[in-house]
Amino acid sequence: MTQPTMRIRGAADLIAAVPYLLGFHPTDSLTVTALRDARVTFAMRADLPAAGAPVDVVAAHADQVVTAITRQDGITGVILVGYGPAARVTPAVDATRDALTAAGFAVRDALRVTDGRFWSYTCHDPACCPADGTPCHPDSSVLAAEATLAGMVALPSRTDLAAQIAAVDGDDRQRMSDATTRALYEMAALKPGADLTERGYAAVRQAHQCYEDGRALSDDEAAWLTILLQYQEVRDYAGALSSDHPSRLALWTDITRRAEPGLVAAPASLLAYTAWQHGNGALALLAVDRALDADPTYTLAHLIGEALQRSIPPSAVGSWPAERS
Repeated sequence: MTQPTMRIRGAADLIAAVPYLLGFHPTDSLTVTALRDARVTFAMRADLPAAGAPVDVVAAHADQVVTAITRQDGITGVILVGYGPAARVTPAVDATRDALTAAGFAVRDALRVTDGRFWSYTCHDPACCPADGTPCHPDSSVLAAEATLAGMVALPSRTDLAAQIAAVDGDDRQRMSDATTRALYEMAALKPGADLTERGYAAVRQAHQCYEDGRALSDDEAAWLTILLQYQEVRDYAGALSSDHPSRLALWTDITRRAEPGLVAAPASLLAYTAWQHGNGALALLAVDRALDADPTYTLAHLIGEALQRSIPPSAVGSWPAERS
C-alpha cells in the first residue's frame, strides 16, 4: 500500500512524524526509524527497560532492536527517539546506539522526548540544542496537519488503538449473539454433504464486495461468515485473497469486533495478516493478541506473531502461510 509522503525537515518534524508512522503516540518507549538513503522505510517501537534495570537486561533490549533492523534490506541510517524520563531513556538509547554502531549501522540522531521538550544525544551545541531542551508540540506541527490531511491517524495511545479492535458490547453484542445462534441452527439444518467450503468461499467474496462498496455485513451475514471461517479451507481462501486494499482492513476489523468470543481467532488472525501487509505492525500485534486471547493454541496467530516480533517484512513471506498453519 502506498503511504502518503511526509517531508521531514529536522528533529521536530521527526518527532511529529513518529506517531503517524506507528499509528499512536508512544509513551515509555524507544522508537527506531530506519532510513534507506533519505527515505523512511521502517519504524518500530519497543518498551523501555524498567528504571534501574541491570546492564545485561538493557543490552538484551538493544540486541532485539539490532536484530529487527538487520532483517530490513538496504538500511543506510537509523534514528532513535526515546519517550520518557532521562533515567529510563538514556541507558536504553546509549546501549542501542552502541549495538547499532557495532553492527555497522549509522545512527544519524538519537533524541529524548520528555514532557513536551526534546534533547539530542548527538548534538551538544547550545545554540540549537539547549541544555534545558527544545519545546516540541507534535499535534500542532505543520507535519501533523499534512499527515492528517493525507488520511493518516495518530491515536492518543496504544490503548486507544487496541480499543479500535475490541469486542462490541451492549446491544451490538446481543444482536450478534442472537445472529450466531440462528446461523448455528441454519448449519445444523443443512442436508448431509452440503459443501460448506464453497459456501464459505462465496461468503468471503460477498464480504469483500460489501466492504469495497463501503457497506458493512448485516448481523446475520457477519455471524454466518464467522462460523464458516472456522473451516481452515475457508480461512485460508480469505487469507490468500488478502491485499493492502483499505477495504480489507475495514472488513477484518469489523468482523473481529463482532465475532462471538469463541469464534474470534480466525478473523483476528486475518486482521493481523492484513494489518501486517498494510505496514501497521502495532495493529497487527494487537490483533494477534486478540486471536491468542480467544485461542492460545491458534497456530496461525503464533506464526504471524513470530514474524512480527522478528520484524520480518511481509515481502519476505511472499504468500499466505496456509501450508504451515
